Amino acid sequence: MEGDPTLCLRVFDLNCWAIRYLSKRRQERVRLIGDTLRQEGFDLVLLQEVWSERDYSDLKAKLGGCYPFSHYFRSGVIGSGLCVFSRFPILDTLLYQYSLNGYPYMLQHGDWFCGKSVGLVLAWGGHNHFAPRSCQLHAEYCREKDAYLPHRLVQAWELAQFIRHTSKAADVVLLGGDLNMHPEDVGIRLLRGWTGLRDAFAEATRFEGCEDGCTLVPNNCFTVKTELLPFPLGIRIDYILYKAISSFTVKCEELKTTTGTAPGMDIPFSDHEAVMATLHIRRQGQAVGDNLGTAEPTLADVVTEARTEVGVGLRAAQRQRYSTGRMAVLALLLLLLQAVAALGALAGLAAGQPFPKLSFSLLAFLAIGILLLATGLHLFHTMEVKMLQGTEEQMRMALRALQEHL
Repeated sequence: MEGDPTLCLRVFDLNCWAIRYLSKRRQERVRLIGDTLRQEGFDLVLLQEVWSERDYSDLKAKLGGCYPFSHYFRSGVIGSGLCVFSRFPILDTLLYQYSLNGYPYMLQHGDWFCGKSVGLVLAWGGHNHFAPRSCQLHAEYCREKDAYLPHRLVQAWELAQFIRHTSKAADVVLLGGDLNMHPEDVGIRLLRGWTGLRDAFAEATRFEGCEDGCTLVPNNCFTVKTELLPFPLGIRIDYILYKAISSFTVKCEELKTTTGTAPGMDIPFSDHEAVMATLHIRRQGQAVGDNLGTAEPTLADVVTEARTEVGVGLRAAQRQRYSTGRMAVLALLLLLLQAVAALGALAGLAAGQPFPKLSFSLLAFLAIGILLLATGLHLFHTMEVKMLQGTEEQMRMALRALQEHL
């Protein structure tokens, strides 16, 4: 590559759905992913939902000869699930965990326990620095009544801010991951508008794969078919986004998605289709500015729409905080009444009446349990309110700056 101003960068992105004891045929699929990556020889591999570090270690051992540089991002209770394999030297890494990530009492969803994050690596490609990021946002679960939309918008906003403030050392910025948002959703419009990132699917010269670039499709044997009934072709929630900074330009020559089962196998890599992009990076003679697209009038509308949704979430969180606080106060009052009754019994005010120790103790334990639970939830929703208030304030200031600029 010495003297050659052009770099052809092949990027592979996949949500691996590798949850120990829960994902179907996990170990077999992890081996299949490793074999495919060895054969294809991508330059960058961005993986999500590799929640077992043993799976990461197995992949690293298998891919060591092809991808000498790799990093696993750790966060949350069960891990972020994010990892990166690179053919180029990794100079630095950084993990940012979103301030809001669902609710700890929604055990059936589990997003809170994995600590959804964005992982950044700074790599050196011979002539330029590029900063690929692997990320995953909170899942939607129910599109008609999306209780997690405010949290996902906070994550999208924090992701956009993270990209803006960590891109100064890079010539090319890449973002790959399961964003859990449709292309027309307010969150993806906010992310792209605020950062200036370009969608590889929309920009690709050639495309091959599932119709409309969908990455969660009904004919995948691991998907939940009922969730995709409103979308007969599937949905596109996995992305490769990019932009050039300084004196470089990036062009997506080709974008591919997998289309079901892996070659020669009866299973796909995951419940998500993989996304593969071929990017041509070329140095230009004159440096160009970091075009974030913040002068576009439509961006002000997007920020306003996102701020409105965050405000809806803020009011819901305030109601939850009030309800849990009231429950904690009632439980505390019940304990105080029991204490007064116990003191009265000890003082002989209820002489001749047997003291129901068993029922009294059970009621006391119940009140203590409710008090502890309600206090914990009250503290959680208090933090949620503060995070939503902070994000709404940031959006308000950003909107004011946009309107003044226009």
